[in-house]
Amino acid sequence: MIKEDKIFTKSSVMEIAAADLFDWHARAGAIERLSPPWDPVRVIETTGGITVGNKISLKVKSGPFFCNWYAQHTDYIKDEMFRDEQISGPFSKWIHTHHVKPLGEKKCILEDQIEFRLPFYLPGAVFDRFIMGKLGKIFVYRHRITMEEIKIHQQYTNRSKLNILISGASGLIGSALIPFLTTGGHNVTRLIRDKNLTNRNSRFWDPLHGVLDLRKTDHFDAVIHLAGENIGKGRWTAEKKKIITDSRIKSTQLIAKTICQLKKKPSVFIVASAIGFYGDRGEILLTEDDKPGNGFLSDLCSNWENTASDAVARQIRTAFMRIGVVLTPEGGALKRLLLPVKLGAGCKFSSGRQYMSWISIDDVIGSIHHILMNDNIYGPINLVSPNPVRNETFIKVLGKILMRPTFLPMPAWGINLLFGEMGREILLSSTKVIPKKLLESGYKFRYPDLEKTFNHLLGRNI
Repeated sequence: MIKEDKIFTKSSVMEIAAADLFDWHARAGAIERLSPPWDPVRVIETTGGITVGNKISLKVKSGPFFCNWYAQHTDYIKDEMFRDEQISGPFSKWIHTHHVKPLGEKKCILEDQIEFRLPFYLPGAVFDRFIMGKLGKIFVYRHRITMEEIKIHQQYTNRSKLNILISGASGLIGSALIPFLTTGGHNVTRLIRDKNLTNRNSRFWDPLHGVLDLRKTDHFDAVIHLAGENIGKGRWTAEKKKIITDSRIKSTQLIAKTICQLKKKPSVFIVASAIGFYGDRGEILLTEDDKPGNGFLSDLCSNWENTASDAVARQIRTAFMRIGVVLTPEGGALKRLLLPVKLGAGCKFSSGRQYMSWISIDDVIGSIHHILMNDNIYGPINLVSPNPVRNETFIKVLGKILMRPTFLPMPAWGINLLFGEMGREILLSSTKVIPKKLLESGYKFRYPDLEKTFNHLLGRNI
């Protein structure tokens, strides 16, 4: 029995000029930004853009597994449409046509149409409905993200596109930030640690040995430093703490010294720090005006920020991002919590009364872009939602979204036994932080509410 082709269509009116919408899709990074965080797509290789003949290799999620997907662009009319077709992958047939239809000077229709056929070994009706439902959720997300992010970039059409140097490009934040920047038309150069993989869009560095190979012709308008050893993985042995410290202090020293020696210096240097700067402060509401607390993380963050003093002394606008708990199912705290909560084993830590200052990955990259584009923002900047919550609330809301109970507490002695100092400073400490500078500078949070953030990131209520 030959399966019938199915057609899925999603249309949305966009308050965006048709040419701007088309250009956004044509830039590097569009596929990554359109990939839902609960159902990620990894770009393995691409031969170019969306014009005819260009190919792309993807790794896509299929249940708990990933499979390869190869596609080729087969049709293209600038500002009107482009089409890609599966060469090999999970479907027997997949043809995706993107239409852009103008409705006026600053309005258009975005229409995605997919003609697909399931593999022969899958039963028809049940899986047809499943695929249609899944595509519906994905394309509601894609159209929302497309309109939101184009509008963010259009706020700064009076600004020139930037040449940006970024460390930590493959990390949790970097891997989301770079596609956001490139779809906005900015040029990004990555710092990488494999000399054999460098190209025109990357430069080699070895921060522990003081090597950063910039070229004489390099000019960067901005430098964003995100690299650093993961502090939330493993116990903090003396050796681990040295690795954590060296990965931040030595790398920051190297970048600050190098960019200060450039003939044409960047106008802004943005350095990742953390709300660990404030330490365990209980119920106190903390802003950028507050002093550091006590403990390993407080000392680390203070030294980390002070290390960029070369750039400050050379009058480069320098911002220290004190980043809270970054929420995305692709990594960090939320990824670690998803499985136990889904299994009904989600729990608060100790009393659950300690405050968690969190932020969605979309607002992390939005805040960084806001700092880049606003010349009056410098010094410490808290990257957190305006609505910190207690740990018990955080776990309850996540359990509600996933429809699972969360009544089991993990006692403090258990956290101390399992994680030692790391557990005490990260899981048991209370840090109630608000983003005073971001709010005063006019930043509008896309996801300030915890429940709405979880729904967005996990594809619920779409």
